[in-house]
Amino acid sequence: MKKSMTLVLAMLIATLVFTGCISDKHIIYLQGADTVYVVPQEIAQAFELKIQRDDQLAISVTSKDPELIAPFNNNTLIGSGGGERGGSYSSTQNTTAGVAYFTVDRNGEISFPIFGQLKVEGMTTRELSQKIQDMLRNGTDEYAASIKDAIVTTKIMSFKVTILGDVKAPGVQTFTGERLTLLEAIGRAGDLNSSGKRAPVLIVREENGKRQTFEVDLRDQASVFQSPAYYLQQNDVVYVSPNKSVRVKGSTAYTLLGVGSTLVSMIISITSLVFTLSR
Repeated sequence: MKKSMTLVLAMLIATLVFTGCISDKHIIYLQGADTVYVVPQEIAQAFELKIQRDDQLAISVTSKDPELIAPFNNNTLIGSGGGERGGSYSSTQNTTAGVAYFTVDRNGEISFPIFGQLKVEGMTTRELSQKIQDMLRNGTDEYAASIKDAIVTTKIMSFKVTILGDVKAPGVQTFTGERLTLLEAIGRAGDLNSSGKRAPVLIVREENGKRQTFEVDLRDQASVFQSPAYYLQQNDVVYVSPNKSVRVKGSTAYTLLGVGSTLVSMIISITSLVFTLSR
């Protein structure tokens, strides 16, 4: 009897350990990252956004001379001071800023004061700022006057992504700044539900008039960190599919039923074995 109980206990422990290992393997994110990144590694990927069609841009021109930048100030100012439409303000450095807002058209261009149509699609905000700044400071064939102290900054005002599927808070999310990772976006959506599949997570991206998809395994650190979709871009769509056991969106009844049935079967089997061995 004693040997029988010992055997049953050993089988039960082995079963629980095996089940726990399988569960962890299918749930834990970034497996292996704790050893791979013990020694710091360079981040090869760049996270600068590229300007796309239909983006909304805020372009700020700053100078000590408010009259020179007047043509570039057509909306509410960004920053401290002022705030009335068409106004201007002086900072502690005695500079005046003008902010203009633009929507990138279907040709990837904006209509900029004085300079006319500018091709901006595919450029980073840093590259566009530098281009306009050089034109203002040095002049062009059509624009003889120049603003020698001009400083130009550009910001994408329409950085949004869509998170869909088996997450706690699906929907369209708007962000400030230009650096947004896949993990951060999922975190802002409240993380995956317990029934959400960790792999593959689908990312849909539209860029330069083309649509492309990426698949990421959240359990594999290499799949996450080395993916071209790790740094999200504006208008990306992230989709997390549910496990097959979930027949209705948001429902875990089938999953719980399956787990419950398995546990009941295990208990019945162990009880029968104990009864048989003890006879």
